[in-house]
Amino acid sequence: MRPMTVSLALTAAFALTSAVPHGANQVPTVQAPAGTITGSLIEKVEYFRGIPYAEPPVGNLRLRSPVRAQPRSLIQATGVGPACPQMTNSVVTPLLGQVISDPDVAGPLFLGSALDNGQEDCLTISVMRPENTPADAKLPVLYWMHGGGFAIGSSQAYNGSLIVNRAAEQGKPFILVSVNYRLGAFGFLGGAEVLAEKSTNLGLLDQRMGLEWIADNIASFGGDPDAVTISGESAGSISVFDQMALYDGDNTYGGRPLFRGAIMHSGSIQTREPVDGPSAQHVFDTVVAAANCSSETDKLECLRNVDYDTLWQASMSVPSFLSNTSIALSYTPRQDGEILTDSTDVLAKQGKFAKVPIIIGDMNNEGTIFSLFPVGITNQDELASYLSSFIYKHASREEITTLLNTYPTGSDNITYPGFTQLAGVLGDTFFTMKRRELLEYLPSDVPAWSFLGNWLPDTPIVKTFHTSDLPRLFYYTDPISTELQDRYFSFISSANPNDSEKTLSEWPTWHTSRQSLEFGASETTFIPDNFRGESFNFIKSHKAALQL
Repeated sequence: MRPMTVSLALTAAFALTSAVPHGANQVPTVQAPAGTITGSLIEKVEYFRGIPYAEPPVGNLRLRSPVRAQPRSLIQATGVGPACPQMTNSVVTPLLGQVISDPDVAGPLFLGSALDNGQEDCLTISVMRPENTPADAKLPVLYWMHGGGFAIGSSQAYNGSLIVNRAAEQGKPFILVSVNYRLGAFGFLGGAEVLAEKSTNLGLLDQRMGLEWIADNIASFGGDPDAVTISGESAGSISVFDQMALYDGDNTYGGRPLFRGAIMHSGSIQTREPVDGPSAQHVFDTVVAAANCSSETDKLECLRNVDYDTLWQASMSVPSFLSNTSIALSYTPRQDGEILTDSTDVLAKQGKFAKVPIIIGDMNNEGTIFSLFPVGITNQDELASYLSSFIYKHASREEITTLLNTYPTGSDNITYPGFTQLAGVLGDTFFTMKRRELLEYLPSDVPAWSFLGNWLPDTPIVKTFHTSDLPRLFYYTDPISTELQDRYFSFISSANPNDSEKTLSEWPTWHTSRQSLEFGASETTFIPDNFRGESFNFIKSHKAALQL
């Protein structure tokens, strides 16, 4: 295998052409506590992008909790804002190269990635609202957190050109807000030293400060700070439940809840080692060594003092999620005893999270993308060895074999022996069965709706893959995509995905039906949420073996 850097230019044709608006000819202006903010008007949407919500996390503020931005006299929010530092050390295996050569897969897969390496001064927020929204409109707000394995991505690719206008046309106008948060070693470095200094889970704290910015400023844009829905995809979706579980479920600021609803696309609770556990400590030690800080007494201070390029390069001395380690992320939120007091699956079971209505769903083939990286697997023994060496280091060989045996072998003629099993295991342990586990933990008085995306069953190799929902939510106008969007609009406006006009079929809550709404290739239907029961029972009962 010849390693190659994944070119983020793969996103250009899909993301930039649809995401970065051009041709602004007016200058909307808002007087907010943050300052006088000027934006752009494009296609009936007023954009205010790249607004600083925190002080630049540079110098002594690097690897520390965010500091709220001071008000400014004038904020020109007419661009898109910089991305945060990106991990660009992904590897193209022959099988991955075969898949990403298809633009219909590569576009959604890398949607939200930055088109450059990013920069440290990146903690900005973007507001998108319907044209001529009055200051007293009190529109509901959607707060979007991008995905990217906590290693790549930005808010740049997400805009309201389609969904803000479609919702307004339906009489359900809302304001879309997207946030940048620190990634990789800059936002999710773990280790005992980081824990001792209380500099953990910085990316989550960035997200939380973005929510606080909304509470302080969104009314000036015509938004309602008491009607915020948090949402995201992949790492952004994991972040949604993290925000629900932060501080054992305390989502208040100034005595008021920061959000009233949550939507999760492909990600929810996780089973993780603690922030000072062996996995996070190994990452810390590796980064410190790569930055030539190993001999220093205060290694964190050394990391703060090295130049940006040194730390950025050091951050890529560990694998990215687009590599052989797959879902065993180098950088990820982990319990630290204060911000996240326990692993989020434990917090969910204990009821230590904000009890708000939720929509939660997955793609039918979440694990296929993450199964493209292994090279050289030719039989079941090598498949089990791969899992024990790279993914589930706490599991015994017997446990791994037992879990694998709950999945059919499938037809792997164009991939490698065990690809179908591996895709099932990775997709279920990280996404699909964690969704069902969370649903089972929810109290019966917390409304919850479950969905499954299955609109691309015939896509070679990856089928309805992880991230394939992103263009459907933001940019497509086919009937399946517009129903997904319409469900969003109803939930944003009323915390219920069933519209009062009854133009959509009644979507029963999961507690009352144990069903998921399946978005198929040409129609939607309801399916029992009991598939792969043997796999689910094993995953739920073997947490210690499957922690990452």
